[in-house]
Amino acid sequence: MTGRKRALLVALVGALAALLPALALSGFTVDDALITARYAHHLARGLGYRFNAAGPVTDGVTPLGWAFVLAPFASGGPLAALAAAKAIGVLAWTLAAGALALAVDRTSARPARFAALLLVPASAPLGAWSAAGMETGVVAALGALAVALPALGKALAGAACAGVAAALRPELLPFALVVALSTQAAPRGEREGGGEAPPRPARPAWGRALAALALAGLPFVAVAVARLGIFGRAAPLAALAKAPDAALGARYALACFLLTGPAALVAPLAWRPLPAWPRGLLAAVAVHFLAVTAAGGDWMPLSRLVVPALPAVVLAAAHVASVADARATALRIALALAGELFVMVRVGPTAARVGGERLRVVEELRGALAGADVVAALDIGWLGAATGATLVDLAGVTDPAIAALPGGHTTKRIPGALLDAREVDALVLLLGEGQALASPWTASRFARGVEQHLARLPGAGEAFAPVAVSGVPHLRYVVLRRTGDAGAGAAPR
Repeated sequence: MTGRKRALLVALVGALAALLPALALSGFTVDDALITARYAHHLARGLGYRFNAAGPVTDGVTPLGWAFVLAPFASGGPLAALAAAKAIGVLAWTLAAGALALAVDRTSARPARFAALLLVPASAPLGAWSAAGMETGVVAALGALAVALPALGKALAGAACAGVAAALRPELLPFALVVALSTQAAPRGEREGGGEAPPRPARPAWGRALAALALAGLPFVAVAVARLGIFGRAAPLAALAKAPDAALGARYALACFLLTGPAALVAPLAWRPLPAWPRGLLAAVAVHFLAVTAAGGDWMPLSRLVVPALPAVVLAAAHVASVADARATALRIALALAGELFVMVRVGPTAARVGGERLRVVEELRGALAGADVVAALDIGWLGAATGATLVDLAGVTDPAIAALPGGHTTKRIPGALLDAREVDALVLLLGEGQALASPWTASRFARGVEQHLARLPGAGEAFAPVAVSGVPHLRYVVLRRTGDAGAGAAPR
């Protein structure tokens, strides 16, 4: 087999390893994906970068620019933008996984190196998030290219990919800088088939190192400067809405470490013979887990914040397998796969149903929301697909005034006067797991602190009346209308 045909076969194996779980979990999404989709829809309509058609321009999308990517596909509405985002994410990750497989192939001539590729199809986080409709699939692809391209002799291109990833996801900046600096120790040139590639000089030129760091850091700086100029703050609005909690971040990072594949890197004795480049990969993964800890983790399922670093885990594991005893490699990969397969079996089937369940809620409650002018809710993504009304974001993710209130994004102490000041004529609250709507409705147990707080506000029971409850298990949303509008929509079920 010629070198070119072999490379094509390896890339195809890597692409299929990424594509198959992505297709299996293509039903996964999260509410925030539809927030970006609504911004994209308003851009497509010529209304500007705003969540509400008649509202202000707000910084409601952490990856600045992502909504503009989706806008050409969003004229049909937020759901059309979501479909485009899902397709773009899967395509980007699939292609990048092919490049990652080529980089794995070039780590050595030992067959054990290919065991690291097993971490790709077994990863529910990689498969689900590539198809979720968030930017995560594209960022994961950039993370893969950031570590694969240097192994293929394109060090500065890899640094540039790391920089774009950090521009889209701010917590990736430390990872991007470490990868960029480490790329200067990656092998120069490409190699066809197995065998060691010619090593780089031990001390790379300062000019190339500075260029790599600039490529990795300047996109992040450019986005921060743009945010400062447009919105008056350099950090994303989400950082204000959800204050970091290091304790929660540490628990999140530990769970991710155990369940997403880094167990394949637990090899203290194998690190010693590793060259500088794979050591840099290990350092980049470690730094990213520390950054995720400092960021306070994430409320979304399936380890979203560590997904962009998982391709680096795969390539680093291939390098470790290239120098370690075959039995030790088998044990490490088995430990890593145990965590991944646990998530795939335990969470995967539920994750694959999320998108369909969200769409069902949209259809069930669309009629109950008809005629509402201003709707307040914590989960505003699906609402943006169900109604064109102005939405009051009780989490503060798209609303600077609410983001500045004390508490986390699900525990804001919303004053009752705010509902009156915003002329809210409909509320949408999520019932707690297994809970039914009580009588009076204010005695119901709701899922999050914000919703429980609103139900306990003086006069809430007189001001709002329930008109519908969704029938989807785990997503029992209650639509409440101002008492003067309570006759609108369907009767509560």
